[in-house]
Amino acid sequence: MSVVTASDRTLPARWAGLPSSGTWAIYGVLLLVLAVSWTLILATGGNINLTNTLVRSVALGIVAVGQTFVILGGSLDLSVAYQVSVTAITASVVMDGRPDRVWLGVLAVLGVGVAIGLANGLIITVLHVNAFIATLGMSLILRGGLNAGFDNFAGAVPREFEWFGYGDAGPVPYSVLVLIALVVAGWFVLRFTRFGHHLYAVGESEDTARLSGVRSARVIIGAHVLCSLTAVLTGLFIVSRLRAGAPWVGPDGNYDLESIAAVVLGGTALAGGRGGVLGTFAGVVILALLDNAFNQLEVNAFLKDVVRGVIIIAAVALYAFRQRDPIR
Repeated sequence: MSVVTASDRTLPARWAGLPSSGTWAIYGVLLLVLAVSWTLILATGGNINLTNTLVRSVALGIVAVGQTFVILGGSLDLSVAYQVSVTAITASVVMDGRPDRVWLGVLAVLGVGVAIGLANGLIITVLHVNAFIATLGMSLILRGGLNAGFDNFAGAVPREFEWFGYGDAGPVPYSVLVLIALVVAGWFVLRFTRFGHHLYAVGESEDTARLSGVRSARVIIGAHVLCSLTAVLTGLFIVSRLRAGAPWVGPDGNYDLESIAAVVLGGTALAGGRGGVLGTFAGVVILALLDNAFNQLEVNAFLKDVVRGVIIIAAVALYAFRQRDPIR
């Protein structure tokens, strides 16, 4: 990834990854949800724990950062949930409870993540398969392999690796720091690197970007590799908390659809070219606040899905209405 040069700054401002009125709007919504949910919780005698809410945001938040990259490029990834499961099982089996094998387990899952990301990107760009179909097919392949080989928890991670899931630096858990660092890194890539600018350009119009000299295939493949690596990181976080991997840990978290919902709620256009990780982070926290409020208020599980769906649709409708100034 090269740093942006003078020539890249001729790209339209909406590709620069800067916060816009749309980004500030989603943070306004976040503050509103925070105020309303906390008021209801306190009124009903519930407890407020912001740290716990942030920890609950980590797994989805990490995946959603990667999902933001592929959606910005006009693609998407429906295989992330099973990538999380593959990571969790691979890490626990390779580590096998031995501290001296932690590095080997981490390297193994990073390799798996890069391989899956490359496969998704190549299928989309070389075979010209629609991203929805390509990543759905990859999801089915991963699910089949997992279910054929495992039906319960497998392997174990050593206690030394549990710092990721349970460790903290004073009042702030390490996992929350990792999520914030990843959001900052994602913002930096989109704002200050050539890859980030090209990603916006490809998402806005792949044909125009290609005619402008952007190697769109490389950009899309790179976005899918980054997305897979974030799924790997989420898998490592989950296995550090569960202490072992299982084939259902990814799909049980609904990280595929939930990550897309968080990205869209954060103001990123599904068509690509507009949005960013700052808005995605706000979308993730909003979903976590809603879940926390629903749980403490003992809202019916089906009603929770209805309310979440209404909020997501309303947010997207509002963004569409305001798109005279593109959301960045």
